[in-house]
Amino acid sequence: MWYPQKVTLAPTDPVSVEEAKHQCVVLHNDDDALFQALIAAARDYVERYCNTPLATQTVEVKCDAFCDFGRLPMAPVQSVTSIAYVATDGTDATVAPGDFEGLFDGLEASIKPAYGKQWPVPRNGSRITLTAVVGYTALPPSVKHAMLLWIAEAYEKRENDAPPSWTAFDALLCNHRRGA
Repeated sequence: MWYPQKVTLAPTDPVSVEEAKHQCVVLHNDDDALFQALIAAARDYVERYCNTPLATQTVEVKCDAFCDFGRLPMAPVQSVTSIAYVATDGTDATVAPGDFEGLFDGLEASIKPAYGKQWPVPRNGSRITLTAVVGYTALPPSVKHAMLLWIAEAYEKRENDAPPSWTAFDALLCNHRRGA
């Protein structure tokens, strides 16, 4: 079982204020703070919608057993920083980098023992901590376009009570959603 992740190195937003202003055809700087807030909100919304981190960030996530590594709770994964656990004698330990292999296939990610290796035995009742760098190295163009659509609609309708229409948004992101 995986527990909620903790971001240890925050991401930078994958859309710049200039790109968002260009999408909205805004030539002044009066709304830069608003655009920064809309960009952050769009990134948060798309990450929750797709169940995947967009921008490169470092996360720490805990699980109960090494068998949980068969499907990581987040993807895409760029690299594993460390795998820490409590050994049966109660000491803190880490899995050596050469003792495991990451299988990072787009929106599916897993970690398995390296050939000829096996997972160590953790102390009963303790948790295993995975620290990894996750998110896209380069945001897919359709995801970026969906974010820009979201930002533009939020900017234009910021004082409107009408519900947003996300049909283009959904269409752009449907292939980037990761099942729970």
